Amino acid sequence: MQQKILIVDDAKFMRVRCARILTDRGFLVIEAESGIQAIEKYQSESPDAVLMDISMPGMDGLNALRAIRELDPSARVAMLTAMGQQNVVIEAIKAGARDFIVKPFEPDRVLRSLSKLLM
Repeated sequence: MQQKILIVDDAKFMRVRCARILTDRGFLVIEAESGIQAIEKYQSESPDAVLMDISMPGMDGLNALRAIRELDPSARVAMLTAMGQQNVVIEAIKAGARDFIVKPFEPDRVLRSLSKLLM
């Protein structure tokens, strides 16, 4: 059975790039462009893992992470982060993120993070 991955990023090109990496490896990809959409899609689609940007307008990735973990304490989430956001990464890990990927990322890094999340 295909594993379902939710990609959350307000930048369409980042979602497309990530989706291409994952669909080429046989994953089923769902996309969301905001924290609120991420929560809605998490509830309706029950993905196996989530790759979520931290910085988004409206509800950011940290607050969306907290909301998703409230709905599902076992949610498997990795945060996508720009360089220089170390303090936010620490917050994300405290809030339940299992990994973080620094942008711009290499395909191998995304796949390593996913295999860690899906173990």
